[in-house]
Amino acid sequence: MAKNCRGLFITGTDTGCGKTHVTVGIMEALKRCGVRVAGMKPVASGCEIIEGRPVNEDAVKIQTACSNRPDYDLVNPWALRDPISPNIAASREGVRIEPEPVVNAYRELARSSQAIIVEGIGGWRVPLSGSLQQRDLARLLNTPVILVVGLRLGCISHACLTAEVIAGDNIPLRGWIASHVDPEYDTATETLEYLDNALKVPMLGEFPYQQEGKGDRMDHGLDLNDLL
Repeated sequence: MAKNCRGLFITGTDTGCGKTHVTVGIMEALKRCGVRVAGMKPVASGCEIIEGRPVNEDAVKIQTACSNRPDYDLVNPWALRDPISPNIAASREGVRIEPEPVVNAYRELARSSQAIIVEGIGGWRVPLSGSLQQRDLARLLNTPVILVVGLRLGCISHACLTAEVIAGDNIPLRGWIASHVDPEYDTATETLEYLDNALKVPMLGEFPYQQEGKGDRMDHGLDLNDLL
């Protein structure tokens, strides 16, 4: 693995909190600063069969944002058809998710990259198999974590619990990013103020609400000095 390649693991408070938009936004920001960046979505459930192979829409967005567009299999080693918990999706397909393909893909991407942004699936404790959880991938890749908080009702508890569990897993939490996912959530300001004190790690940026089909949110207020 390239010694000068640094990684980040993007996790979220839950499903649909804006992890892909944040991942792509970070990648685009790093590219504009001259950083050779690659991205990964190691496990994706919810794929369309294209030319006989499962392809995930979010993984394609990440692939497209890479400095040097890598093979899809490096970006998304485990692509599962059904949009359900990955351990169940894998069981339905008669496969078992193992970490080795993810680690090998990360190492291959690191050879030509200065940074790798890894997007997790769902929330922090999503099971990948009976003995493997998402947190295990972050530990194996030796990457600090950024928590994406989807701003909506219930997010304060989800954010605080997730940050507490990451700390309990002894994996560094670099900071958190606010993602506006509910345009009718009218207590966002108060929520940000509370979480800024409660999470005990820096807020690294804020991504506004994006309407479906209006393009990806970019990096809004990202502090790249604190990211890597």
